[in-house]
Amino acid sequence: MPRPLRTEFAGAIHHVRARGNRRQAIVGDQYDFVALTARLARAIALMEWGCYAYCLMHNYFHLLIETPKPNLGRGMQLLCGSYAQGFNHRHGRDGHLFEGRYRTTIVSRDAHLGELARYLVLNPVRAGICGDPADWRWSSYRATAGFDEAPSFLAADALLSIFAADATIAREHYREFVAEGTPARLATAGA
Repeated sequence: MPRPLRTEFAGAIHHVRARGNRRQAIVGDQYDFVALTARLARAIALMEWGCYAYCLMHNYFHLLIETPKPNLGRGMQLLCGSYAQGFNHRHGRDGHLFEGRYRTTIVSRDAHLGELARYLVLNPVRAGICGDPADWRWSSYRATAGFDEAPSFLAADALLSIFAADATIAREHYREFVAEGTPARLATAGA
């Protein structure tokens, strides 16, 4: 039975997830994180996507991508295929790096977009890798929060616009919004 076609249309915003085959690592070291980030930047540029948020983890990644053209499948094939080839070559391995097809959900604007952006950047905190999303270098949090310069592929201003019109105020609201979702803050609120 053939797999169902993915929903793709111009202007769609997708929450994309891809995980390592058998939940194995898709990055082995800092070099791999840099390589995956570079492949992501290339795919975004070639496909003319908008990237609202991302989080790269050791065995999976999450993206919030807007596709002005219905080309998500082509772009994900470029991203995952080219990265897997480089990873396998570098680490002397073969076979599938990623588990099956990537997963995607269509995202509605504003509230849902903000919630998902927060969810993405809190992944390393929930995984116990760090206590603060600012401590994880491989997500969009530091750039969107104003701690680092945003990479050219990140549409941080577009995401920040849902928090406030003024960039400085928007960054403050974004940082507070993300902090409200941390396990420590949630535990305090529930006490």
